[in-house]
Order: sequence, then C-alpha cells, then structure tokens
Amino acid sequence: MHEKCTIFRTTDFIGKKWTLLILFELYKGERIKRHSDLKKALPKITPKILSTRLKELEHEGLIKKRIDTTEFPIKTFYSLTPPGKDFFKVIQEIKQWSLKWKVKNKTCENSNCEECTL
Repeated sequence: MHEKCTIFRTTDFIGKKWTLLILFELYKGERIKRHSDLKKALPKITPKILSTRLKELEHEGLIKKRIDTTEFPIKTFYSLTPPGKDFFKVIQEIKQWSLKWKVKNKTCENSNCEECTL
C-alpha cells in the first residue's frame, strides 16, 4: 500500500540523513561544487555516505555530475538540476515553518539561504 503513496515514495529518498543538507550546500554560494567542497561544508558526514547520497540524488534527478578529464587528477563536479533547484522551494518552506514554530534565529530569518555563510 505504501509504495503507491506519493509522500512515502518521496520521503524514501529525501528523508535520508544528510540529503537535505547536501541539496542546501549545492544551492548556496558557488553552485557547482566538488566532493571535497561538500565534505568540507559538512564535516560530520563520512566520505562513503556523501558518495552514496550524491549517487542517490543523481539517480533521482535532483543533481547532476560532471567529470572533467582535461586535467589530472580528474575532477568531478556536482550541481543542482532544474528539479533540484525547484525542490529548494520545499527546503525554504521547511525553514519558514521552523522559524515560526521551533527555532528563534533572527540572522536566518533576515537572510537569503542562497547567501548563507553559516
């Protein structure tokens, strides 16, 4: 029964630990980031989990991976796809809900997530 539910199917990949934070990191500041950039921004995530989540998000069509083989070492870059950028509206709604009901944070309340430095 659950496998037909849209919310169940969506939260099956969005609800995994680190997924929203990875999407957030790809949204803010420089929008094209390397694995090492994401690891630095999320110091508590393990490299294996980061790689797994990136593969899942790519499979779901929320991010794209670009490999640059023109130099050595080979570099891999990640960025949001149009559906990934559109999903950020959902993250913004989570932020607004949290500011209203759970977290008092004037800095966050008065800032644009795209320019976040926290």
